[in-house]
Amino acid sequence: MTVNDPKTPDPDRAEQPVPDTRTGAEIGDPAVSSGPSALPGRGGKDPAPAPAASQSPFVPLKHPAFRMIWTATLVANLGTLIQNVGAGWQMALLTPSHDMVALVQGSTTLPVMVLAIAAGALADNFPRRRVMLAAQTFLLVVSAVLAAVAFLGWLTPWTLLAFTFLLGCGNAMHLPSWQASMRDLVPREDLPAAITLNSMSFNLMRSVGPAIGGLVVASLGPAAAFALNAASYTAVIFALARWNSPQEVRSLPPEKLGHAIAVGLRYVALSPNLSRVILRGLIFGSGAVAALALLPVITRDMLQAEARTFGAMLGAFGLGAIGGALAAPRLRARLRIETIIALAFAVNAAGLLIVSVSRTEALTVVGLMLAGSAWVSALSLFNVSVQLATPRWVVGRALSIYQTATFGGMAIGSWAWGALSDEVSIPAALIAAAVLLLGGGVLGRIWPMPDFSETNLDPANRFNAPALRLDLQPQSGPIMVMVDWEIAPENTQAFLAAMTDRRRVRIRDGARQWSLLRDLENPDIWVETYHVPTWAEYIRHNTRRTQADVESFDRLLQLHKGPERPHVHRMIERQTVPLRDDIIIPPKVP
Repeated sequence: MTVNDPKTPDPDRAEQPVPDTRTGAEIGDPAVSSGPSALPGRGGKDPAPAPAASQSPFVPLKHPAFRMIWTATLVANLGTLIQNVGAGWQMALLTPSHDMVALVQGSTTLPVMVLAIAAGALADNFPRRRVMLAAQTFLLVVSAVLAAVAFLGWLTPWTLLAFTFLLGCGNAMHLPSWQASMRDLVPREDLPAAITLNSMSFNLMRSVGPAIGGLVVASLGPAAAFALNAASYTAVIFALARWNSPQEVRSLPPEKLGHAIAVGLRYVALSPNLSRVILRGLIFGSGAVAALALLPVITRDMLQAEARTFGAMLGAFGLGAIGGALAAPRLRARLRIETIIALAFAVNAAGLLIVSVSRTEALTVVGLMLAGSAWVSALSLFNVSVQLATPRWVVGRALSIYQTATFGGMAIGSWAWGALSDEVSIPAALIAAAVLLLGGGVLGRIWPMPDFSETNLDPANRFNAPALRLDLQPQSGPIMVMVDWEIAPENTQAFLAAMTDRRRVRIRDGARQWSLLRDLENPDIWVETYHVPTWAEYIRHNTRRTQADVESFDRLLQLHKGPERPHVHRMIERQTVPLRDDIIIPPKVP
């Protein structure tokens, strides 16, 4: 059955976006604001270059909604860091095993590796504010139960790991929605500063939170630290309840969870620049986590100190991270992204080496401050790179895949460095982590970090739904699309080169079974074909096109030599002849 536009539309106008200069903070996701029956084009001029990013990390605070949630996040981060001190020291009291102490850090980050991609799919398909509220409420309940169990003296090493794992699950569900919401809170030009400021909020509390946590643990015990953490989540719940988030009109039904996850994985796999960022994040997370994962036993065994010193060491790491966050905008303005990342790998490795040879608190503080400055510089830049390299419709999933790699690396690294310190020594584990980081820095010579500053990922929004004679429903399908091209023999190589990129974009955006056919009797005729599961997926496929994709499509139009624009056929597949037609054919309108 064929569904053709009687006016033979331009395939790149019918299946591509129209320039839209508004940022993600100003408009909704085109993929969720488009209906299955009609998607009028908007027209307009090419977007102007994005405004230069500010060199101050504090600019996003001028936006009231961001300021309110960021302030609440400060309180929650303070509670989290007090909780981390309590959990780490509680485990050190419960068992002498270095491996079990390191697993406290690993049990917090492992859930991100397991759940983040599903959480990213939820962030792209459901209201992010509601997802965050649910996650924060879950964290509040788990923290309160942990505090009660600790007060009753029922904690064992494994029950403590179970509770920290559940807290990690709550954070895993919260993070993709929170980070993807940055575009709703600030305009595009302030996005790098907002992400850096978000990292700074955690590390600002890291500079004082562990010291407060050490004081609380030393004077009141770990159970009090767990109770304070539970109370801190109320600040974020209150701020999210007050936030009047942008309302997205979702005419298309939400994607099924499994399908949405597959779409996100396919998008990242077919985006080489994103894959590079994620690989470097995996390596950095695996090596850089060594200082944090082993810090309880570094304090106890290498420095021969107590809980207050442990808190002070965490504070030194946080102070270094604040310094890195303050320097980040100026570094981005003066250095290439790859140069900053390579420096972060090297500086973190240097910090680990200093800690590995130190037996004094002062020298350990120096090493931890170096490691902290590199930590926030690298992780915030990875996050910015992913957000600026990803269209809005899939940003939650792209961020979650990045977080899965980075936090998964942290979880694996926490276990590996803990096991190595048990089998060999703590300094040996720190030196091995430093070697891994140096290798990650050298890897940039082969696969450097891309520069996304000029990439225009605004939706093109040119798609016009064809005038259908069949009464299709969103779930109708499968749909097959054919585009007819006429190419002169001398342009064959250029056409095939352009089609290679077109194939990648088609599959990345949801097409299946893409193929390119050549007519044996008339070699100038080429037919591009692909399938999508349903009519709703066909609409989504076309609204996912970005301005960065338009250039390759325009090259194909220039190569087409036919008197008319390439003809598009849209067909619905039928495996057998049904006893009755299940699709209504309305009468023609005179």
